[in-house]
Amino acid sequence: MIDYAAARHNMVESQIRPNKVTDAALIGALGALPREAFVPPPLRGIAYVDEDIAIGNGRYLMEPMILARLLQAAAVKPGDVALDIGCGTGYSTAVLGRLCSTVVALESDADLAAKAVQTLAGLGIDNAAVVEGRLDRGYAEQAPYDVILLNGAVPRIPPVISGQLAEGGRLVAVVADGPGMGRARLMINNAGVLSSRVTFDAATPLLPDFATDPGFAF
Repeated sequence: MIDYAAARHNMVESQIRPNKVTDAALIGALGALPREAFVPPPLRGIAYVDEDIAIGNGRYLMEPMILARLLQAAAVKPGDVALDIGCGTGYSTAVLGRLCSTVVALESDADLAAKAVQTLAGLGIDNAAVVEGRLDRGYAEQAPYDVILLNGAVPRIPPVISGQLAEGGRLVAVVADGPGMGRARLMINNAGVLSSRVTFDAATPLLPDFATDPGFAF
């Protein structure tokens, strides 16, 4: 039998803390949530490895360290409302649910959305709502958001998504033109003016729905 609690502890101590993640609430969430519940049963033995894990239909669970550093850059607060774009099976949603008041989890794949709903409910996470729709459009129905997480790499950040940020809102994403190394970016909305800066280099699989637009880039 695999000792998942020990594997989770080792993930935090060997992957998260050594990589400049210091937020106590975030570390606590990663140390408490059963990541193995969000991956297909045959892959649960590798749920805590430091790499992306296939969850079906060409989608992946983001590497723990990259997710942790993105969320730390977003400086999630207890009263925040967050949008998790490309939630997959819901792991990032569960982490956000531990950090903020409400999470809207957007997913374009019906099978993954159904799995997210089931798993989140099974864990008693009742401050997250999973909705289906195109990822590159965000979810304007519940905007504005204090935090927006793009749960995978994208070639660009569409204005329709960044436009859903609240005043002072933070958006975090890995921006990459292809399958190689990308850059994690933090965008902040200050009185309608968006600032953007690179926070670290990162490689993670591309999200679907996002087309390259040579006329717009950060």
